Amino acid sequence: MTGKKISSTKVFSENDLIKEILIWAFQIAVVLACSVVVAILFFQSVSMQEGSMEPTLAVGDRFFINKVAYKLGSPQRGDILVFKTSTKEEASLHIKRVIGLPGETIQIRDGQILIDGETYKEGKDFPSITNSTLAEEGISLESGEYFVLGDNRNSNDGSQYTDAGSVQKRNIIGKLWFVAGPLKKIGFLKG
Repeated sequence: MTGKKISSTKVFSENDLIKEILIWAFQIAVVLACSVVVAILFFQSVSMQEGSMEPTLAVGDRFFINKVAYKLGSPQRGDILVFKTSTKEEASLHIKRVIGLPGETIQIRDGQILIDGETYKEGKDFPSITNSTLAEEGISLESGEYFVLGDNRNSNDGSQYTDAGSVQKRNIIGKLWFVAGPLKKIGFLKG
């Protein structure tokens, strides 16, 4: 009798172990599947292709974009965002810093940025702007429009140029928020 109990207990334990392993494997598979879905729907990776954000961001740096940030809220002044110049699927991605918000008038005069007539004081030491082009007379932003500039203020693709212009909210992909490479820079984006 004692021998039968031991063997039936042993078989029962093996069944429990197999059941636990299968449950554990299923849970891991579900977590991995959910992670992939979240990554695809809410995040995207992008690589810096142009020098317009130097010295803050370098050409070749890789980032993750938070695609949900501006579905739940709106861009704020100072945010670094990723956008397309049009709604076309093949439109290229650009990375710039938000300077002007909807309803504001942005002017660039004597190398300085003016927002609604007041000098904009930034927390960083960016170069003085040498070519104000369209913004010299002032650009008034409509609802859903943002004025953006690269941190390399004299690159030729900020909102003060005709080919760039103000960024429409519908063309914003998301907020740049995590540095994915190179290895020495990995971490959350700082300003």
